[in-house]
Amino acid sequence: MKINYLKINGFGKLKNKEINLNKNINLIYGENESGKSTLLKFITSMFYGAAKTKNGKEISDYDKYMPWSTEEYSGKIKYELDNSEKYEVYREFSKKNPIIYNSNLEDISNEFNIDKTKGNLFFYDQTKIDEDLFLSTNIAMQQEVVLDNNNQNLLTQKIANILSTGDDNTSYKKVMNNLSKKLLEEVGTDRSTGRPINEINDKINEIKLEKNKLNDIDNINKEIKEEKNEIKLEIENIQKEINLIKEIKLIKEEQEKELEKININENIKNEYNEKIINLKNSIGNNEEDNNNDNNEINNKKENNNKFNFINLSVISILVVLNILINIINLPNYINILITVGTAIYLIGYLITYLFNKNKLKNKINKNNIKNINNNEEKIKLEKELEILEENKLNKEKEINSLKEEIDQKYSIKLNLIENKYQDDINKEEILNIFNSNLLEINNNLEILNNSLNSKNIELNTLSIKEIDINNKIDNKIEYEEKLEYLEEQKEELLELEETINIAKNALEEAYSKMKSEVTPKFTKDLSLLIEKISDGKYKNASFDSEYGLRVENENGKYINSSNLSIGTIDQLYLSLRLSSMNEISNEKMPIILDEAFAYYDNERLENILKFMNDTYKDNQILIFTCSNREKDIMDKLNIKYNFIEL
Repeated sequence: MKINYLKINGFGKLKNKEINLNKNINLIYGENESGKSTLLKFITSMFYGAAKTKNGKEISDYDKYMPWSTEEYSGKIKYELDNSEKYEVYREFSKKNPIIYNSNLEDISNEFNIDKTKGNLFFYDQTKIDEDLFLSTNIAMQQEVVLDNNNQNLLTQKIANILSTGDDNTSYKKVMNNLSKKLLEEVGTDRSTGRPINEINDKINEIKLEKNKLNDIDNINKEIKEEKNEIKLEIENIQKEINLIKEIKLIKEEQEKELEKININENIKNEYNEKIINLKNSIGNNEEDNNNDNNEINNKKENNNKFNFINLSVISILVVLNILINIINLPNYINILITVGTAIYLIGYLITYLFNKNKLKNKINKNNIKNINNNEEKIKLEKELEILEENKLNKEKEINSLKEEIDQKYSIKLNLIENKYQDDINKEEILNIFNSNLLEINNNLEILNNSLNSKNIELNTLSIKEIDINNKIDNKIEYEEKLEYLEEQKEELLELEETINIAKNALEEAYSKMKSEVTPKFTKDLSLLIEKISDGKYKNASFDSEYGLRVENENGKYINSSNLSIGTIDQLYLSLRLSSMNEISNEKMPIILDEAFAYYDNERLENILKFMNDTYKDNQILIFTCSNREKDIMDKLNIKYNFIEL
């Protein structure tokens, strides 16, 4: 591959500059700060773009090379591949993708792969070299090939890196150690403690332990919900029954008021009945009194008659005795006693007879008067009795009418209630409640209200438990979310572990392949290169992981690279960079040297320029320098070159 033409519209301090390059050696001369490094960065940026990210730098390449004195931030590059295909690339650095033209100036930008981050990958598709590889192999800068005594070990390490990994900035051991360290620090192992994987596992185990304590929480919550539903149903049924009883109570209270009218009428009827009984008793008592009086009079008459009969019989006996006394000669005192006794008895009889006769007469007169009064009273009482019985009968009719009216009215209301609650409470229960008295109804209401309060308390208690359970469920959900998050973190760590192990395995495989396939070729090429560059002073380079790079001196002794002079190590390093270029691409890539020989002595510089001119005729060489030494030596050696002054 050869770069033919550069056009810089604006890039860093460079603007409106056109540069033509030839196919072989191009010597680009410029004083310090004249823009040599900017031109080198322009070439790289034309192929790969100017990154807008810092990538660990203080300022991004895009911002660093923003033009100083022009708004135009663009340029063009023309190049051709080894197959003679020519291309032109125009790039505005503010845009991610350039425009690529073929030799017919047709836009072929869409023929190449596009990366979302890096943009159009045309140069990688053509050469299979990415920007990092391009910088580490095709470009050699002053600070990379010239080191002082203090940094000799670093350069030796770079040489070892190239021989072991193919990249001077990549040390196999260091990378392996870094990967192992990264694995330990960023992931950890089963044996480590306090590492991310250990901490996550501890947290996962802790949360799983807490979560296991809540494993039955869903069942408990389900049981609480079921129990709450049962209690709610019971409360609903109790409330329906309470509502039913309250409705019946209102009807009963209304019925009681109407029945009170019946009670009042019943009382009136009872008063009538009591009066009737009293009247009947009064009438019966009058008749009985009359009968008693008549019986008494008759008894007295009969007693008087008996008294008269007895007394007359006695008198008759006494008369007979007086006659017999006169007939029989008895003593005179007996005769006198009988006569006197008879006279006294007779007088007493007469007196008694007259008294009883008057008494009986008075009694008869009084009784006759009483009978007359009783008859008048009886007539009055019988009339009053007739009125009372009629009033009683009317009151009974009124009571019966009220009863029928109430029965009909409340039968209708009861039917309405039965229809209203027929789906919840059976008819017999409603009827039993209705037939209860208000006291029983109130007692029943009190029992139901107590039961309702008790159920509400149970429901509230369960609701409190449910809140607590829900909080625990929230905790469980939170635990599950934390666990899921930790599992994701763990999965990421395991993926990182797998990635690192894959990288280690890949690096180990690459290292083994490098040692078996690439390193021998490198050391062979290096042996030829170092022999030519050192003018036969060193040859037969070899490399192993224990001793590193060794070269054979003129006496046949193998010397570790760390024991070589800085100048020789510089030559080894550049030789390795040059030898590795042929392995990275099928294209013969340009060799770009930026102040690479600043600290070479004239002898070494002459050797290296002659060597490069003889060895790399198929490679385009760009030498950036701020001195005339390269120009003078190439003129001395009659080496053809294209001189460009910035």
